[in-house]
Formats: sequence, structure tokens, C-alpha cells
Amino acid sequence: MSAESVTLMKQAVAQAAAQEVKSGMVVGLGTGSTTAFVIQFLGERLKSGELSNIVGIPTSFQASVLAKLYGIPLVTLDDVERIDIAIDGADEVDPDKVLIKGGGAAHTREKIVDGLAEEFLVVVDSSKLVTELGSTFPVPVEVLPLALSPVTRALTNLGGEPVLRMGVKKDGPVITDQGNMVIDVKFATIHDPAELEKTINNIPGVVENGLFVGLATRIFVGELVNDQPVVREIK
Repeated sequence: MSAESVTLMKQAVAQAAAQEVKSGMVVGLGTGSTTAFVIQFLGERLKSGELSNIVGIPTSFQASVLAKLYGIPLVTLDDVERIDIAIDGADEVDPDKVLIKGGGAAHTREKIVDGLAEEFLVVVDSSKLVTELGSTFPVPVEVLPLALSPVTRALTNLGGEPVLRMGVKKDGPVITDQGNMVIDVKFATIHDPAELEKTINNIPGVVENGLFVGLATRIFVGELVNDQPVVREIK
């Protein structure tokens, strides 16, 4: 599939998701290439007057920069009592709507915002759908730098293959918005995502991991049918 086709799918699914936002809503703004289009389309709806009085809660520095660029007012969790809808991408989606997120190293803030939202709408292209969780993407684990070695050993003892995520066009490891490091852990199989999520988070020094269990309420999937982008919903 060409890069242009993937972009068309992402734009179609982002457009559909942006239409789900109504005036007056508090919106969790996700991180990643598909959600970047959502933020763009929300900004365009605001500018045209089709949408009014919305505020966004960004899940990353990237989301914050894009929201400001497209004129979406931002607030923090201290400023609101509710989040009406969060829109975010995923690196994998299994048939039970369990997600792996964290390809952009923003999964800690994403899980906080997405978990607080009344509705969590996931936007993906069809390449992100998997029959078995962890088959194409490792589980990202955010870890305090001082605990890197013991956490790595603990993840190995769980049967994982942990690798410290290194920067691209940057010497050294990836550093999250919280100042921590990310270990990507490949598991041969993930039989019980909910149990694994809890077990990893109970390792001292782990901040959060990229397994999102029981959080997604709706999933919009962008697909190509006869070379035309279409969006279907997994409920």
C-alpha cells in the first residue's frame, strides 16, 4: 500500500472523528499522525464557525503545538471536571478492542486523558487491526531512568524481550515529556492483556505501559475500497 493511500485513509478517519465533536465539549487531543489530522480538522471547524466553545486537553507536547497552530484553546486537568470525548490513535487494535499504544512515547498522558473521557474514540487505518495483540508491535513501558536496569530484568523475567528505545536523529535514548525512558517489550504471546497490564505497572520504577484494556468505546477504521477511502466503525 502506498504512502499516499495510507494518508488518504488517515484523513478520512480523522474527518469522521472530528465530526463527532460538538460545540461546548471538552476534548482529549491524542498524539500521532492520524490524530494530527483530527486536530487540523477541529481547527478548521472552529475557524468556519461550524463549531464553537470547545477546549482541548493535549496528551503530548506535539498535540499542544498542533492545537495552538490550529486555534484550539487548551486547558489542563486542573481546569475541568469532565472530558466529554477523547480522540486518539493506536498502534494495534485486537478483536476485543484492546489497544497497544505508545509508538509516540506519549502513552502515560494518553492513558490518563483517554481513561477520564466519557467516550474514547480510537482512530486507526486498517493496518493497525490485528488478530493477536503484540503480533506486530511491542508493549512500550515508560520507566524512571534510575530504575532502568531492575525494570529491564523484571520484564525479562516476565518472558519479554526488552529493548531500550533509542532516538532517531538524536544520540541516546528517547526521553518522554515527563523526562523518563521507554523500554519496548516484545512478548511471544499476550494471553491476558489486563493481567499483564497490572503486572507490568506493579514493577517498581514503571510509570505506565502501553496496554489499554477496557478503555476504547468506539473505533473508527479507515480503509480503501476500490481505491477510495471509507470509514467503518467497530462498536
